[in-house]
Amino acid sequence: MNARIWVLPIWTGPVEPKPLKGGLSNRSYTVRDSGRKFVVRFGQDYPFHHVIRSRDIMTAKAAHVAGFAPEVIYTSPGVMVSVFIDGKTFTAEDVRANIAPLADLMKRFHTEMPHHLSGPGFAFWVFHVIRDYARTLREGASRMRGELSGYVELSEELERAQPPLPIVFGHNDFLPANILDDGTRLWLIDFEYAGFSTAMFDLAGLASNAGFSAEQSEELLARYFGGKPGPDIVRAHAAMQCASLLREAMWSMVSELHLNAPGVDYVAYTAENLARLEVALDNYRTIYGKTPS
Repeated sequence: MNARIWVLPIWTGPVEPKPLKGGLSNRSYTVRDSGRKFVVRFGQDYPFHHVIRSRDIMTAKAAHVAGFAPEVIYTSPGVMVSVFIDGKTFTAEDVRANIAPLADLMKRFHTEMPHHLSGPGFAFWVFHVIRDYARTLREGASRMRGELSGYVELSEELERAQPPLPIVFGHNDFLPANILDDGTRLWLIDFEYAGFSTAMFDLAGLASNAGFSAEQSEELLARYFGGKPGPDIVRAHAAMQCASLLREAMWSMVSELHLNAPGVDYVAYTAENLARLEVALDNYRTIYGKTPS
């Protein structure tokens, strides 16, 4: 990878790339040049994950113009170079301590991003993703193929719990590590899964990825929607948290078949997310029972 970085035509002299930790599917490096620091990310299209790099790059550029993301200064097939943000990468604890500003950031992203996008529109609907992952896993003879019918049945149950909501443009990967704090403001990075959706997946993803309590979830919903959420919204959010965890587990199962990122144990990541799903689903069913078909 270093050789590919050395020959990029944007440097003013020799550079020394350094690996950047983090990321479950891409390789990233930091580079210093002319007194500035940059992130060089390598990634290709992953049709099995619905990742199309041209969309990713377009969204990253739009997010910078809209004021959410660092500037993209160079792209070529499989490569994106952006300005490095010198700040703290959020942890789950940081997310839980910043519910109000993150709800505000999320709502601005949802409402402002459509004004800066270009080209054909594209959607992210987690329940479609889960169904398609099940097909991919069956075709790939996944070790988890015996569980797939149950996963799809669960997904359809969780989808039935979703009320109609306005269409927004979602980030759809609100992991703590995709939120940066430079001491003055918050930034968002990594737009591989961004697309038109409802707000509920981002709201649920933020909560499930940061281990929110029921009270913290209601605080998030109240801040986002501008008032105490109704029971249908609270239930939908709890159901979508289960869907978010199921999707993350199945993402890892598909990655077991198709990806090989250095230092990433996809089998362990699958088990981790299935364990979290079991806890969330038990809590959901205890409160709401099973949504009838």
